[in-house]
Amino acid sequence: MPATSAVLEPPPVERAPLPQTAAGERYIALDAFRGFIMFLLASGGLGFGVLQNDPTYGKVAAWFEHVDWAGGVFWDMIQPSFMFMVGVAMPFALAIRAVKGATPRDNLKHVAGRALKLILLSQFLIIAADGQPRFQLINVLAQIAFTYFLTYLIIQMQFRWQVAAAAGLLAFHSALFFLFPGPQGAFSKEGNIGQVIDKALLGYNYQGYYVTINFISSTVTTLFGAWVGMLLRMEKPLVDKLRILAVSTVAAFAGGLALSLVIPNVKRLWTASWTLYSTGWVLVMMLGFILLIDVAGFKKIAFPLVVVGMNSIFIYSAGFLVRSSIDHMVRSFTGGYKFIGALAPVAQSCTVLLVLWYLCYWLYKRKIFLKV
Repeated sequence: MPATSAVLEPPPVERAPLPQTAAGERYIALDAFRGFIMFLLASGGLGFGVLQNDPTYGKVAAWFEHVDWAGGVFWDMIQPSFMFMVGVAMPFALAIRAVKGATPRDNLKHVAGRALKLILLSQFLIIAADGQPRFQLINVLAQIAFTYFLTYLIIQMQFRWQVAAAAGLLAFHSALFFLFPGPQGAFSKEGNIGQVIDKALLGYNYQGYYVTINFISSTVTTLFGAWVGMLLRMEKPLVDKLRILAVSTVAAFAGGLALSLVIPNVKRLWTASWTLYSTGWVLVMMLGFILLIDVAGFKKIAFPLVVVGMNSIFIYSAGFLVRSSIDHMVRSFTGGYKFIGALAPVAQSCTVLLVLWYLCYWLYKRKIFLKV
């Protein structure tokens, strides 16, 4: 396994000390990071996605659109961030449940039930958005359901076996593609083993070349997050934690880039090289928020992000269910901001985002948080 895992070496969850904050208090840096990601998701990339061909803003807009196949830009790091943060939150949540008297059996039932609810919610949102029933397992909530459950099982092991499990998952995922290559080779765009499995089980293949078996390797993304969460809960000086995270970031980049010489760096298949490479970028963002919140103390400035981060399921669901209605309502007053020129989509998207943020704030003030 790359050095990213080895340098963290957190103790198992049950032996980790309680958070340095009060048992029911949340980790603000994580909430701010989550809010930042949800802001971008709910706004559709702040509206830049429609400016791909604009001569002035096209280069900026390119960062808010997925790459066609290999490599990655900022927008490709959104889902890894989401899945990573699920892992970071797990040690904190399990510690709180332990304080409340939850047993390992209680936790297993809780995790399994939550995973099932995430799958059901993902089906509902996709059906509501598409207007037709179609079972799928590639939506980010469905993928998180798998990775969340598997990560929970893995973190019950001793740390060396957790590392072995992570390496085994990446090796198994890669072996599937190498042993059953498609028409253009192991990681063929079409006809790869992932598409063959989906066609056999679901009767169709997803648009965009995504495959259900991505959850095998993306479980390692969530597991990296859990290791970071364990590290953050340890009774170490913050400077030591930051040093470990910095070294892990470099190791993740190095491991991902080295592995890409053999296994292409493809998000749509969540290849092993992509798992490590994207983790490097997610760690950069996580470090940034820790520096801003825990080191620089910018908690008040981060408040708007925290409001969203504490209700991430709500704003994610609202993006599917009511965003278009809000956009239509806002457009009747703004005219789509056509009078400002090329940046009109950005202004319109940000206005819609402001409405969604206020809904989150309204819920926050009343202590209403959508959970599954």
